[in-house]
Amino acid sequence: MTQEAILGSSWFDEDTATFGDRLAGAREAAGLGQDELARRLGIKPKTVKAWENDQSEPRANKLQMVAGLLNVSIMWLLTGQGEGLDGPDREEVLPTGVEEMLSEMRTLRSQQSQIAEKLGRLEKRLRIALSEGRV
Repeated sequence: MTQEAILGSSWFDEDTATFGDRLAGAREAAGLGQDELARRLGIKPKTVKAWENDQSEPRANKLQMVAGLLNVSIMWLLTGQGEGLDGPDREEVLPTGVEEMLSEMRTLRSQQSQIAEKLGRLEKRLRIALSEGRV
């Protein structure tokens, strides 16, 4: 995009923000810190941090609790569509190249998540193999 690229109502949509971005934005808008949100959900603060860094995602029951606590819809947290935050009140002009960097970062986060899932499955297979004495 060019320097004239402007983010408006699409600030938190699926193409602009990740689940973690929307979660962090909604948490901040609700005036909660990561520790406070974790306490209210009955989880560890590092779990909230992992969600906001797109390293993991909450299970359905926690997702429902998060949406209720932050006064946004589950659909908005997942996709940016539905009842949620509108984004900043002011329109923001991005410097040249920033949109491309953000896009590349989203791609890398997605790849990181896929690799982490594959690594988890491989570790599980290794544990099973070790417990069965096949290795």
